[in-house]
Amino acid sequence: MKQIEILDSTLRDGAQGEGISFSVQDKIHICQALDNLGIQYIEAGNPGSNPKDMEFFQKIKKMNFKNAKVCAFGSTRRKDIKCEQDDNLNSLLSAETEIVVIFGKSWDFQVTDILKTTLEENLAMIKESCEFLKNHGKKVFYDAEHFFTAYKENKDYALKTLQAAVDGGAALLCLCETKGGCMPDECKEAVETVVKIFGSKAEIGIHTHNDCGLAVANSLISVGEGCTHVQGVLLGFGERTGNANLSTIIPNLQLKMGYKCIPEENMKNLTSICKQVAEITNISMDSQLPFVGASAFAHKAGMHIDAVLKNPFAYEHLAPESVGNNRVFLMSEVSGRSMIIEKIQKIYPDVIKSDSIVKDTVNKIKELESQGYQFEGADGSFEILVRKLKGTYKPAFKLHYYQTNGSVPRPEEGVNCCAQIKVEVDNKIEITAGEGDGPVNALDIALRKALEKFYPEVSKIRLVDYKVRVLDGKSATASKVRVMIESTDGESSWTTVGVSADLIEASWIALSDSFECKLCKD
Repeated sequence: MKQIEILDSTLRDGAQGEGISFSVQDKIHICQALDNLGIQYIEAGNPGSNPKDMEFFQKIKKMNFKNAKVCAFGSTRRKDIKCEQDDNLNSLLSAETEIVVIFGKSWDFQVTDILKTTLEENLAMIKESCEFLKNHGKKVFYDAEHFFTAYKENKDYALKTLQAAVDGGAALLCLCETKGGCMPDECKEAVETVVKIFGSKAEIGIHTHNDCGLAVANSLISVGEGCTHVQGVLLGFGERTGNANLSTIIPNLQLKMGYKCIPEENMKNLTSICKQVAEITNISMDSQLPFVGASAFAHKAGMHIDAVLKNPFAYEHLAPESVGNNRVFLMSEVSGRSMIIEKIQKIYPDVIKSDSIVKDTVNKIKELESQGYQFEGADGSFEILVRKLKGTYKPAFKLHYYQTNGSVPRPEEGVNCCAQIKVEVDNKIEITAGEGDGPVNALDIALRKALEKFYPEVSKIRLVDYKVRVLDGKSATASKVRVMIESTDGESSWTTVGVSADLIEASWIALSDSFECKLCKD
């Protein structure tokens, strides 16, 4: 089985995505997660670009990884100076990483119109920078920026830039599809040519962007043409429309195409590690991500579900367990009874098809969905519903009342609402208040305060997503709304739903169910 090296650029290229910002500790945690997955190289940032990256490289020196090697990233020397005088190259040396990734210009337009230098000077910058780093004991990965555009516009010069890197001692030539506009046939031709000319002189890699939605496709095509090194971002985020998504590339290469990317036993950890990285990054994972998304193995139509229950191969291209994901059956008015049974059996394993709880659950779901509820994905609310119908549900708390009021202008930054709540637990009354940024935030804080005295574990609950959907726009501000809340305790996540013509009440239903669900599970 041929080995394909994987370089993850979450901490460098991924960090250029809108809304993405990593602390030094975040970077360390992501490195640990990627190492646990079995990624070979982690491109961790430019040590000369900012104090945070400099601090990170100082701290990472003291850490030992099982699989991954951390790489420093920077550019070739500036024009018209010596390498010894270049601050960027010297900062790469100070990072003390075994491997250094440097990028240079492949496209003559970039050289003459952006760098404002000659084509000859650019070739010298590439060769001398690679040579300088190699002479200081570094293994050099050369990123040929804009290579595919350069190949299309001026093939001869683009290839000369690669030769300059090889002459300087680069161990890897990574072809960067920087603008993300390359079509698969163009990518295939360029890679085929480079592998034929340089494949015996250096390892050939691929680095694609997703501006045309082809980053994964172009990466896979490049491997087929001889690339043995693939760069990307684990969850695909990054500048503009993002980078090549490694959570899609890795299982495609390893489970579909017969290559080896990560240790075989680690593949089952792919989904959980993706969730971990999303959590650290403070983003919500796209539910429709291939392989690792929450909906990647989700089935809704009754006929599909019935077939999958008989044999998953009917509608699944591989077993979800192979990438650490789960099969999900979505509940709705089109769901079949067999799916409902399967969901109930996760809570009550002894339930059979003839039990009244099955019919009661089907009827109740149809009734509630006619009112605007949606249990598709609302696993937490479904579990509470089934427990109520089964007669085993015991509320963790009883609400006496809640009140919210807003303040305009804001009394302080991040606060514009106050909530007061009165709850009862085991015949004990607790009255608390909370201030927050909006009524739902204030209610969340007040409820948490009240319950923590009885259930310390609620301190682990964190709201990660909050969605509001207007169900009937014709009624204007009197319309019903559906609120979906996703919560986590750091180990598992669950979603709850509430519906009302009152936005606060709908939010309360979903919020209180979220706390109830956690306490039920515990």
